[in-house]
Order: sequence, then structure tokens, then C-alpha cells
Amino acid sequence: MTERTRLLDRAIIGGRRFFVGLSASRAVRRGAGLWLTALLFAATGIYGMERGGHMPAAIETARDMGDAAANLAGFKIANVNLSGQNHVTPGDILATAGVKPTSSLLFLDAEGARMRLEQFAWIKRATVQKLYPDRLDIQVVEREGFALWQKDGRINVIARDGTVIAPYSDDPRYIRLPIVVGDGAQTHVVEIVDALSLVPGVRDQVRAAIRVADRRWTLKMRNGIDVRLPEHGLSDALEHLAVLDQRKSLLSRDITVVDLRLPDRVSVRLSDAAYEARQAELKAKAKTKKGSSS
Repeated sequence: MTERTRLLDRAIIGGRRFFVGLSASRAVRRGAGLWLTALLFAATGIYGMERGGHMPAAIETARDMGDAAANLAGFKIANVNLSGQNHVTPGDILATAGVKPTSSLLFLDAEGARMRLEQFAWIKRATVQKLYPDRLDIQVVEREGFALWQKDGRINVIARDGTVIAPYSDDPRYIRLPIVVGDGAQTHVVEIVDALSLVPGVRDQVRAAIRVADRRWTLKMRNGIDVRLPEHGLSDALEHLAVLDQRKSLLSRDITVVDLRLPDRVSVRLSDAAYEARQAELKAKAKTKKGSSS
């Protein structure tokens, strides 16, 4: 039994007792008795609709009747002023706010409409104002696409606060957004995007930032190199990487991994071809050294 049902049970029982008590009193006039009888029947009807699951339909019908009466009285919504929308269509805004062609300004719940609009993924804030007798103003502030988040093979556009806005599409507005990957990447997206913005020479070479165990980042560079970043000191590590790339063209070398997780050293892993070439070079040097010593 729901809380609403329990309350209605109590109201019906209390109403019956009150009605019986008043009916037995000589002080009750006939008019009062009629009103109490009507109220009791109304409460009983509401109770029955609640128990039968018909309450939503009854409320909707009552609202429509109220709107019809209010419209006849001059409170029909004749002008709707929408502002701030870019991604969200006017139809979506009105439908979400609960504004129908038959809605009246008098019975429109402005606060409820605002709350429903702010549950819409694209809408960050909304303002709903009723200007009597027939004007409705709705202003929205939309979220902006901040990054693309890839997880479980799906890519979504996310806002700066990590809110998923929409599935990725070929919309030109999304093509240049940074890409983050993995669990937790959406909630830490500002951290990596802002840090990379300070080293544009590195940022422009990044294909995606991968969140590892929701503790640190690995950058997947466009040429295939993985840059393993530390859990702490992210900005310092990226600045160090930028200096190494500028002075020694680190990110253009034949390597597969740059490991910056230790603060006092930088480790690299050569590609297979570079490793074999290095081994051959070392053997040649050793052979030359041995020949010269003999």
C-alpha cells in the first residue's frame, strides 16, 4: 500500500466519523449537512480512483477542464517567447515543459516546467515566466559540447561537467572535440583538457586520452606512441614532455612508449625495428672495438 493510499484511507475514515458526529448534533444545519455529504462522496470518489489506478487520467481530465475554462476567461497562451535554444528544438522545449495547444496560462505550473526542462540533457538552466494574461517566456541555457567520451564501443558528446549530452554524430561542431576514453574519463575530462591546453605542441599530436584504472592518463599520440602520465604532477609531466619534444624531437622518434610516471626519469621503449637496428649498431661497435684492440 502506497503512502498516498494510506493517507486517503485515513481521510475517508476520518471524514465518515466527522460526518456521523456532526449529523447527530442538533447544531448542524441542513445546508452544512448537504455540503459534508458532497465532500464525503467526492473524497470517496478520489479514493476509488486512487485504488483503481485511475488517478493520473482523472487529474489530466480535471486539468484539461480547468484549462478550457481558463481559456474562455481570456488566459489562453497566445504568445510563447523562446530564447537560448540551439541544439534543442522549440517543439522539444514546449513538450518537455508541458505546454500544449490547449494549455492555459492560469493553470500552467511554471516551477514544474522549469524543473522538467532542467532534466533535459542539453539544458543546463531554464527560466519559465508567466506574463498575464496570455504570454509565456521560456529562456534556456544549453550545455556546450566539451569532449567526446568513448566507453564500451560507444561515443557520446559530454559537457564540461561530464554530463552525457548526446550520441556522437558527424556534426561539424563535434569533429575537433578532444577524445577521452574509459571509466572515469568523463568526470576528469577538465583535468586533462585544461592541462593539455598549456602545451599546444603536445596537444595537437594527441589522438585520445585514456583513463587508466581511474587514477591516471595515457596519451595515445597520432603516430601511435603511448605517453604514460603520472597520477600526480600531471601539468609538470606534460611540460617536461613538451620540452623534450621541442629540443630532441622525442615524439618523432621510432619509439612506442614514453613513460613519465617516475618524477626523476623518462623511460622510452623502442619499436621492434628500432630495437633491432640498435642491437645491430651495438654489435658493430663491439666488433670494431675488438678489432682495434687486437
